[in-house]
Amino acid sequence: MNYVGIDLHKKTITMCTVDQARNILNRKRFFCSDPQRILAFFEQQRPFQAVVEATASYDWLVKLIEPLADRLVLAHPRKLRIIAESTRKSDTLDAQVLAEFLALDMIPQAYRPTQRQRDHRVLVRHRHYLRGRLTSARNKIRRILANYNADRSDLFTNAGLAYLSSVTVSSADRFALDQLRQQWEQHRQQLKAIEQELMRFAASAPVHEAEARAVLDTIPGVGPVTVDVVVSELGDVRRFRSAKQVCAYAGLAPGQRESAGRTKELGITKEGSRLMRWVLTEAAWQLVNRTSRWRTVFETLAQRRGKKKAIIAIARRLLCVMVAMLRSGRRYQPAAA
Repeated sequence: MNYVGIDLHKKTITMCTVDQARNILNRKRFFCSDPQRILAFFEQQRPFQAVVEATASYDWLVKLIEPLADRLVLAHPRKLRIIAESTRKSDTLDAQVLAEFLALDMIPQAYRPTQRQRDHRVLVRHRHYLRGRLTSARNKIRRILANYNADRSDLFTNAGLAYLSSVTVSSADRFALDQLRQQWEQHRQQLKAIEQELMRFAASAPVHEAEARAVLDTIPGVGPVTVDVVVSELGDVRRFRSAKQVCAYAGLAPGQRESAGRTKELGITKEGSRLMRWVLTEAAWQLVNRTSRWRTVFETLAQRRGKKKAIIAIARRLLCVMVAMLRSGRRYQPAAA
Protein backbone atom coordinates (compact mmCIF):
# COMPACT_ATOMS: atom_id res chain seq x y z
CA MET A 1 0.00 0.00 0.00
CA ASN A 2 1.24 3.47 -0.93
CA TYR A 3 0.52 6.54 1.19
CA VAL A 4 0.19 9.90 -0.55
CA GLY A 5 0.43 13.20 1.29
CA ILE A 6 -1.11 16.15 -0.55
CA ASP A 7 -0.30 19.81 0.08
CA LEU A 8 -3.03 21.70 -1.74
CA HIS A 9 -3.03 25.38 -2.59
CA LYS A 10 -5.20 27.54 -4.81
CA LYS A 11 -2.94 27.25 -7.86
CA THR A 12 -0.58 24.33 -7.14
CA ILE A 13 -0.70 20.88 -5.64
CA THR A 14 2.32 19.02 -4.22
CA MET A 15 2.31 15.25 -3.62
CA CYS A 16 4.66 12.91 -1.80
CA THR A 17 4.29 9.12 -1.84
CA VAL A 18 5.80 6.84 0.84
CA ASP A 19 5.54 3.13 1.57
CA GLN A 20 4.65 1.46 4.87
CA ALA A 21 8.25 1.90 6.07
CA ARG A 22 7.98 5.63 5.21
CA ASN A 23 10.51 5.44 2.41
CA ILE A 24 9.92 8.17 -0.16
CA LEU A 25 8.82 6.67 -3.47
CA ASN A 26 7.75 9.70 -5.47
CA ARG A 27 7.37 13.48 -5.38
CA LYS A 28 5.37 15.56 -7.84
CA ARG A 29 4.05 19.08 -8.18
CA PHE A 30 1.35 20.16 -10.62
CA PHE A 31 -0.81 23.15 -11.35
CA CYS A 32 -4.39 22.73 -10.17
CA SER A 33 -5.50 23.81 -13.64
CA ASP A 34 -4.23 20.48 -15.04
CA PRO A 35 -6.53 17.82 -13.49
CA GLN A 36 -5.67 15.22 -16.14
CA ARG A 37 -2.00 15.11 -15.08
CA ILE A 38 -3.05 14.96 -11.43
CA LEU A 39 -5.39 12.07 -12.18
CA ALA A 40 -2.67 10.25 -14.15
CA PHE A 41 -0.28 10.59 -11.21
CA PHE A 42 -2.74 8.99 -8.80
CA GLU A 43 -3.47 6.20 -11.29
CA GLN A 44 0.22 5.30 -11.08
CA GLN A 45 0.17 5.16 -7.26
CA ARG A 46 -2.51 2.48 -6.96
CA PRO A 47 -3.21 0.92 -4.55
CA PHE A 48 -2.95 3.99 -2.31
CA GLN A 49 -4.36 5.91 0.60
CA ALA A 50 -4.25 9.69 0.47
CA VAL A 51 -4.52 12.56 2.91
CA VAL A 52 -5.22 16.24 2.31
CA GLU A 53 -5.86 19.07 4.73
CA ALA A 54 -9.47 20.23 4.99
CA THR A 55 -8.88 23.66 3.49
CA ALA A 56 -11.54 25.74 1.75
CA SER A 57 -10.77 24.35 -1.72
CA TYR A 58 -10.34 20.63 -1.14
CA ASP A 59 -13.70 19.44 -2.46
CA TRP A 60 -12.82 19.33 -6.17
CA LEU A 61 -9.73 17.25 -5.48
CA VAL A 62 -11.57 14.78 -3.27
CA LYS A 63 -14.17 14.21 -5.98
CA LEU A 64 -11.40 13.75 -8.54
CA ILE A 65 -9.34 11.10 -6.76
CA GLU A 66 -11.82 9.44 -4.39
CA PRO A 67 -12.87 6.79 -6.94
CA LEU A 68 -9.22 5.69 -7.23
CA ALA A 69 -8.23 5.70 -3.56
CA ASP A 70 -8.57 2.80 -1.14
CA ARG A 71 -8.99 5.42 1.57
CA LEU A 72 -9.12 9.21 1.50
CA VAL A 73 -8.55 11.12 4.74
CA LEU A 74 -9.29 14.78 5.49
CA ALA A 75 -6.75 16.12 7.99
CA HIS A 76 -7.73 18.66 10.63
CA PRO A 77 -5.47 21.70 9.92
CA ARG A 78 -5.47 23.07 13.48
CA LYS A 79 -4.45 19.75 14.97
CA LEU A 80 -1.52 19.22 12.61
CA ARG A 81 0.68 21.51 14.69
CA ILE A 82 3.88 19.68 13.73
CA ILE A 83 3.54 21.18 10.24
CA ALA A 84 2.42 24.65 11.30
CA GLU A 85 5.18 24.95 13.90
CA SER A 86 7.97 23.43 11.84
CA THR A 87 11.05 25.61 11.33
CA ARG A 88 11.69 23.87 8.00
CA LYS A 89 8.37 24.49 6.35
CA SER A 90 7.79 24.03 2.61
CA ASP A 91 5.15 22.50 0.37
CA THR A 92 7.36 19.46 -0.27
CA LEU A 93 8.01 18.88 3.42
CA ASP A 94 4.36 19.38 4.34
CA ALA A 95 3.29 16.74 1.82
CA GLN A 96 5.96 14.35 3.14
CA VAL A 97 4.89 14.79 6.78
CA LEU A 98 1.26 14.19 5.82
CA ALA A 99 2.21 11.00 3.99
CA GLU A 100 4.32 9.74 6.91
CA PHE A 101 1.55 10.47 9.42
CA LEU A 102 -0.91 8.62 7.21
CA ALA A 103 1.38 5.59 7.03
CA LEU A 104 1.50 5.62 10.83
CA ASP A 105 -2.30 6.12 11.02
CA MET A 106 -1.78 9.27 13.10
CA ILE A 107 -3.78 11.78 11.07
CA PRO A 108 -6.28 13.85 13.15
CA GLN A 109 -9.32 13.65 10.93
CA ALA A 110 -11.68 16.48 10.05
CA TYR A 111 -15.39 16.10 9.45
CA ARG A 112 -16.48 16.03 5.82
CA PRO A 113 -20.00 17.42 5.42
CA THR A 114 -22.46 15.76 3.07
CA GLN A 115 -23.32 17.36 -0.24
CA ARG A 116 -26.67 18.53 1.13
CA GLN A 117 -24.99 20.09 4.14
CA ARG A 118 -22.46 21.87 1.92
CA ASP A 119 -25.28 23.21 -0.26
CA HIS A 120 -27.17 24.32 2.83
CA ARG A 121 -24.12 26.15 4.17
CA VAL A 122 -23.64 27.94 0.86
CA LEU A 123 -27.23 29.24 0.88
CA VAL A 124 -27.25 30.18 4.57
CA ARG A 125 -23.90 31.96 4.45
CA HIS A 126 -24.89 33.76 1.25
CA ARG A 127 -28.05 35.04 2.94
CA HIS A 128 -25.94 36.33 5.81
CA TYR A 129 -23.64 38.06 3.31
CA LEU A 130 -26.58 39.74 1.57
CA ARG A 131 -28.00 40.91 4.90
CA GLY A 132 -24.65 42.52 5.63
CA ARG A 133 -24.53 44.26 2.24
CA LEU A 134 -28.09 45.50 2.71
CA THR A 135 -27.28 46.93 6.13
CA SER A 136 -24.09 48.50 4.81
CA ALA A 137 -25.95 50.29 2.00
CA ARG A 138 -28.59 51.58 4.44
CA ASN A 139 -25.96 52.87 6.86
CA LYS A 140 -24.05 54.68 4.13
CA ILE A 141 -27.22 56.38 2.91
CA ARG A 142 -28.04 57.51 6.45
CA ARG A 143 -24.49 58.74 6.94
CA ILE A 144 -24.69 61.02 3.91
CA LEU A 145 -28.06 62.41 4.98
CA ALA A 146 -26.76 62.98 8.50
CA ASN A 147 -24.24 65.45 7.05
CA TYR A 148 -27.25 67.58 6.08
CA ASN A 149 -29.22 66.90 9.26
CA ALA A 150 -31.72 65.24 6.89
CA ASP A 151 -31.96 61.66 8.18
CA ARG A 152 -35.36 60.39 9.32
CA SER A 153 -36.56 57.21 11.03
CA ASP A 154 -38.96 56.15 8.23
CA LEU A 155 -36.34 56.57 5.49
CA PHE A 156 -36.84 53.12 3.99
CA THR A 157 -40.62 53.23 3.80
CA ASN A 158 -42.42 54.40 0.64
CA ALA A 159 -42.73 57.90 2.05
CA GLY A 160 -39.10 57.89 3.16
CA LEU A 161 -37.84 56.78 -0.24
CA ALA A 162 -39.84 59.53 -1.94
CA TYR A 163 -38.22 61.98 0.47
CA LEU A 164 -34.79 60.50 -0.33
CA SER A 165 -35.31 61.26 -4.03
CA SER A 166 -36.24 64.88 -3.39
CA VAL A 167 -33.94 65.93 -0.53
CA THR A 168 -31.49 68.67 -1.48
CA VAL A 169 -27.84 67.56 -1.41
CA SER A 170 -24.70 68.30 -3.43
CA SER A 171 -24.30 66.78 -6.88
CA ALA A 172 -21.58 64.41 -5.62
CA ASP A 173 -23.72 63.23 -2.71
CA ARG A 174 -26.73 62.83 -5.02
CA PHE A 175 -24.67 60.60 -7.29
CA ALA A 176 -23.58 58.47 -4.31
CA LEU A 177 -27.12 58.32 -2.89
CA ASP A 178 -28.58 57.16 -6.20
CA GLN A 179 -26.03 54.38 -6.54
CA LEU A 180 -26.41 53.31 -2.93
CA ARG A 181 -30.18 53.19 -3.33
CA GLN A 182 -29.77 50.99 -6.40
CA GLN A 183 -27.49 48.68 -4.40
CA TRP A 184 -29.99 48.57 -1.54
CA GLU A 185 -32.89 47.70 -3.87
CA GLN A 186 -30.82 45.06 -5.68
CA HIS A 187 -29.69 43.41 -2.42
CA ARG A 188 -33.28 43.49 -1.14
CA GLN A 189 -34.48 41.61 -4.23
CA GLN A 190 -31.61 39.15 -3.92
CA LEU A 191 -32.44 38.60 -0.26
CA LYS A 192 -36.05 37.79 -1.16
CA ALA A 193 -34.81 35.30 -3.75
CA ILE A 194 -32.45 33.55 -1.32
CA GLU A 195 -35.23 33.35 1.28
CA GLN A 196 -37.46 31.61 -1.26
CA GLU A 197 -34.63 29.26 -2.24
CA LEU A 198 -34.05 28.34 1.41
CA MET A 199 -37.76 27.63 1.83
CA ARG A 200 -37.63 25.27 -1.16
CA PHE A 201 -34.50 23.69 0.26
CA ALA A 202 -36.18 23.10 3.63
CA ALA A 203 -39.24 21.61 1.93
CA SER A 204 -37.05 18.90 0.38
CA ALA A 205 -35.33 18.02 3.67
CA PRO A 206 -34.87 14.31 4.52
CA VAL A 207 -36.73 12.99 7.54
CA HIS A 208 -33.93 13.45 10.07
CA GLU A 209 -33.32 17.07 9.03
CA ALA A 210 -37.05 17.87 8.96
CA GLU A 211 -37.42 16.52 12.50
CA ALA A 212 -34.44 18.61 13.66
CA ARG A 213 -35.98 21.75 12.16
CA ALA A 214 -39.34 21.07 13.81
CA VAL A 215 -37.77 20.44 17.21
CA LEU A 216 -35.59 23.58 17.21
CA ASP A 217 -38.46 25.75 16.05
CA THR A 218 -40.27 25.15 19.38
CA ILE A 219 -37.68 27.11 21.39
CA PRO A 220 -38.87 30.66 22.25
CA GLY A 221 -37.01 33.26 20.21
CA VAL A 222 -35.59 30.69 17.77
CA GLY A 223 -36.82 31.39 14.26
CA PRO A 224 -36.07 30.12 10.73
CA VAL A 225 -32.74 31.98 10.49
CA THR A 226 -31.39 30.44 13.69
CA VAL A 227 -32.69 27.00 12.71
CA ASP A 228 -31.04 27.22 9.28
CA VAL A 229 -27.69 28.27 10.74
CA VAL A 230 -27.61 25.61 13.47
CA VAL A 231 -28.73 22.79 11.18
CA SER A 232 -26.33 23.73 8.38
CA GLU A 233 -23.30 24.31 10.60
CA LEU A 234 -23.74 21.32 12.91
CA GLY A 235 -25.04 18.75 10.46
CA ASP A 236 -25.87 15.45 12.15
CA VAL A 237 -25.48 16.11 15.89
CA ARG A 238 -24.91 12.39 16.49
CA ARG A 239 -21.37 12.76 15.21
CA PHE A 240 -20.47 14.54 18.47
CA ARG A 241 -19.81 12.52 21.61
CA SER A 242 -21.20 15.13 23.98
CA ALA A 243 -22.73 18.59 24.26
CA LYS A 244 -19.36 19.78 25.56
CA GLN A 245 -17.77 18.76 22.27
CA VAL A 246 -20.45 20.66 20.36
CA CYS A 247 -19.71 23.81 22.38
CA ALA A 248 -16.01 23.41 21.59
CA TYR A 249 -16.86 22.97 17.90
CA ALA A 250 -18.89 26.19 17.99
CA GLY A 251 -16.08 28.09 19.74
CA LEU A 252 -18.23 28.72 22.81
CA ALA A 253 -16.11 26.65 25.19
CA PRO A 254 -13.77 28.59 27.52
CA GLY A 255 -10.04 28.29 26.91
CA GLN A 256 -7.67 27.17 29.62
CA ARG A 257 -4.01 27.79 30.42
CA GLU A 258 -2.12 25.64 32.92
CA SER A 259 1.36 26.30 34.27
CA ALA A 260 3.19 25.15 37.41
CA GLY A 261 0.08 23.40 38.66
CA ARG A 262 -2.06 26.51 38.36
CA THR A 263 -4.97 26.70 35.97
CA LYS A 264 -6.31 29.95 34.52
CA GLU A 265 -9.59 30.12 32.67
CA LEU A 266 -9.57 32.21 29.50
CA GLY A 267 -12.36 33.58 27.33
CA ILE A 268 -14.15 31.45 24.78
CA THR A 269 -11.94 30.02 22.04
CA LYS A 270 -13.94 31.59 19.17
CA GLU A 271 -13.02 28.67 16.92
CA GLY A 272 -15.42 27.25 14.37
CA SER A 273 -18.31 29.09 12.80
CA ARG A 274 -18.51 32.79 13.66
CA LEU A 275 -21.98 32.84 12.11
CA MET A 276 -23.24 30.17 14.51
CA ARG A 277 -21.85 32.04 17.54
CA TRP A 278 -23.54 35.22 16.37
CA VAL A 279 -26.92 33.59 15.78
CA LEU A 280 -26.82 31.73 19.12
CA THR A 281 -26.03 34.98 20.93
CA GLU A 282 -28.95 36.74 19.22
CA ALA A 283 -31.23 33.81 20.09
CA ALA A 284 -29.99 33.95 23.69
CA TRP A 285 -31.05 37.60 23.96
CA GLN A 286 -34.49 36.69 22.62
CA LEU A 287 -34.77 33.85 25.12
CA VAL A 288 -33.77 36.11 28.01
CA ASN A 289 -36.30 38.75 26.98
CA ARG A 290 -39.16 36.29 26.45
CA THR A 291 -38.89 33.85 29.37
CA SER A 292 -38.68 34.56 33.09
CA ARG A 293 -36.60 31.46 33.84
CA TRP A 294 -33.82 32.33 31.41
CA ARG A 295 -33.98 35.99 32.46
CA THR A 296 -33.39 34.96 36.08
CA VAL A 297 -30.39 32.85 35.09
CA PHE A 298 -28.99 35.71 33.00
CA GLU A 299 -29.40 38.29 35.75
CA THR A 300 -27.70 36.00 38.27
CA LEU A 301 -24.75 35.50 35.94
CA ALA A 302 -24.62 39.17 34.99
CA GLN A 303 -24.23 40.22 38.63
CA ARG A 304 -21.08 38.10 38.94
CA ARG A 305 -19.54 38.25 35.45
CA GLY A 306 -21.11 41.18 33.62
CA LYS A 307 -23.73 41.18 30.86
CA LYS A 308 -21.39 40.32 27.97
CA LYS A 309 -20.04 37.17 29.59
CA ALA A 310 -23.48 36.30 30.93
CA ILE A 311 -25.12 36.32 27.49
CA ILE A 312 -22.32 34.14 26.09
CA ALA A 313 -22.96 31.69 28.94
CA ILE A 314 -26.67 31.71 28.05
CA ALA A 315 -25.80 31.06 24.38
CA ARG A 316 -23.66 28.10 25.44
CA ARG A 317 -26.45 26.69 27.63
CA LEU A 318 -28.93 27.22 24.80
CA LEU A 319 -26.69 25.21 22.49
CA CYS A 320 -26.54 22.40 25.06
CA VAL A 321 -30.35 22.43 25.24
CA MET A 322 -30.51 22.26 21.44
CA VAL A 323 -28.17 19.27 21.39
CA ALA A 324 -30.27 17.42 23.99
CA MET A 325 -33.44 18.16 22.03
CA LEU A 326 -31.94 17.03 18.73
CA ARG A 327 -30.74 13.77 20.25
CA SER A 328 -34.00 12.98 22.02
CA GLY A 329 -36.34 14.38 19.37
CA ARG A 330 -38.32 16.12 22.11
CA ARG A 331 -39.77 19.58 21.77
CA TYR A 332 -38.85 22.43 24.07
CA GLN A 333 -40.55 22.22 27.44
CA PRO A 334 -40.38 25.25 29.76
CA ALA A 335 -39.34 24.46 33.30
CA ALA A 336 -42.16 24.39 35.83
CA ALA A 337 -42.44 27.54 37.92
